[in-house]
Amino acid sequence: MEILHDKERHRFSTSADGKTGYVTYDIHDGGLDIRHTVVPEEIGGRGIASALVKAAYDYARGKGLACIATCRYAAVWLERHPIPRDQEPGLVRRRKLRLVIPSEPDTA
Repeated sequence: MEILHDKERHRFSTSADGKTGYVTYDIHDGGLDIRHTVVPEEIGGRGIASALVKAAYDYARGKGLACIATCRYAAVWLERHPIPRDQEPGLVRRRKLRLVIPSEPDTA
């Protein structure tokens, strides 16, 4: 499987049977954050998503960037494929979104 890296679009992609799967990422806070993993249903189940995420994180590690996962698939991938400490350039971080409801203001 040939995986292409488009640095300007922050995207890793590959094609199969005329369909394209890809991951998009942002680089911030010293890390590469996978934002989305997209693989059309027609080419799903072939390990394409895993290969794309691995390629992105291999690139990150090669550049000394931490591996960050906003994308749910990438977060699960990191849990299933831990990076050995001696190969980890920085922290592995999974971004968690949460709703914060402010408490009642103090009226004292």
